[in-house]
Amino acid sequence: MTQDQQAQTNAGVARASGVVSLGNITSRVLGLAREIALTNLFGASSAVDAFNIAVLIPKAFYDLLIGGHVNSALVPVLSEAEARGDVDFWELVSVLLSFVSVLVTMLATLLVLFAPAVVRLFPSETSPTTLVIATDLLRLTAPALLFLSLFAVLSGTLYAIRSFFWSAFAGAIFNASIFLVTLLLAPWIGIRGAAIGWLVGAVCQFLLQLPGLRHSRLRLSFRWSHPGLRQIGLLYAPVLFSLVIDTFVIRLFSYRLANSLGEGSISYMGWATTLIQFPHGLVATAISIAILPTLSRQAAQAETQQPFRDTLGLGLRLTTVLILPATLGLFVLGTPIVRLLFEHGQFGAADTLITVQALRLYLFGLPFAGLDLLLIYAFYARQDTLTPAWVGFISLVVYMVVALGLVARYGLYSLMIADSVKHLTHTGLSAVLLWQRLKGFGKQNLGMTMLKSWVASCLMGAVGWLIVPPLQNALGLENWWAEILLVLLPASLCMVVYVGLSFVFRLNELLWLVNWARQRR
Repeated sequence: MTQDQQAQTNAGVARASGVVSLGNITSRVLGLAREIALTNLFGASSAVDAFNIAVLIPKAFYDLLIGGHVNSALVPVLSEAEARGDVDFWELVSVLLSFVSVLVTMLATLLVLFAPAVVRLFPSETSPTTLVIATDLLRLTAPALLFLSLFAVLSGTLYAIRSFFWSAFAGAIFNASIFLVTLLLAPWIGIRGAAIGWLVGAVCQFLLQLPGLRHSRLRLSFRWSHPGLRQIGLLYAPVLFSLVIDTFVIRLFSYRLANSLGEGSISYMGWATTLIQFPHGLVATAISIAILPTLSRQAAQAETQQPFRDTLGLGLRLTTVLILPATLGLFVLGTPIVRLLFEHGQFGAADTLITVQALRLYLFGLPFAGLDLLLIYAFYARQDTLTPAWVGFISLVVYMVVALGLVARYGLYSLMIADSVKHLTHTGLSAVLLWQRLKGFGKQNLGMTMLKSWVASCLMGAVGWLIVPPLQNALGLENWWAEILLVLLPASLCMVVYVGLSFVFRLNELLWLVNWARQRR
């Protein structure tokens, strides 16, 4: 690949990352609004725990059967087929849609019929009242599984043809629907309003994909013997193994352990996770999704591995210069952010302290999780799903051992510590194995980029840490505007400091992003 071609690839990745990031920003903001609505209306109560259970079950089946297909198997196979110009590209998509529709409709029906038995899989410590509410809510959320699954197939198709807009903003539609429906219905029907909102959101994000496929050649097809479907199934088998472990062992283990540590523990874990997902989705997920179709084409077509290394190196460097300052900034501003977003209504100051501590412990693993996602997608692009599955299994065992070893001393926080250790383990193993397969990453200057970004982020964080206490004394906490300023002013100053230090340290990746954005504008 020539320098001009690589420059075009870099620009395409940056453009796609920008679209996905914008969609993720909107989605995360609306997701926070959704969580704020729940905390204000219900607090850390059994109703919210029941809603989380009713959402967790269909989401777990979605992740297990459909969601894991998209990036691990569907996008690589469809990208390869589209790059070859296969005449049956749309035939394969049609087959996928029919197969998924039949399979998931049957599963959703079973969840509705056997809802009481399904919710009893949760911890024995869960109160009978919570289980009764969860059973009622599951019958409302289970049908959403069909629309979530159809959305996954359509979004994967759009990614394969490098169309990112409609899928990027699907999460925003999903969260906005939950937020609005909850506000409208909760005063009348309680927590059921949030469950109905979840179903409405799933339908809306599915419908949003249809305009992006208006020129497609989709048709009803039940040719389930299609070789592409078989290829996707073979690639997904190792991923399915790791997801089964994660869904039916690790998630239930985490929820059982958290639930045994007191009422509201699942909610604290959920709120901290929501905040972590904001920078992770904005940076790591956006860059990984944008880069996967290009990596898949380069892995299938290139005679040498250098274009693949260069594109992966770009993704790793961009993730580094963005995820490190986000991590330090969220660590420093954790208390003002949680206070602003959640400390209202039934959510009190004690809840803020617990949520912030959980958040900060999660943050130790965030940079590793961000880089790890790109490494996993690099394996997927090479149509190697077995290696990430085994690495994932090892890291999950590490997670359980650490959590059980620390729970007596640290309680709920042992889960956050274990999660960070899990990400560190997974990232280290993935990096070593991919380095061996690629015979190195080439001259990417990854180490220097990480060092410069880490130093700049630490200096930025120190500035934020010093300015928050006097600013809080000056503004007080008597009104909503003071809480907003206590977040916005330090965050803006930290951003200015980091960009300024990037010029001093010649942090070229961030400067390239700034120049590219200026040219696009």
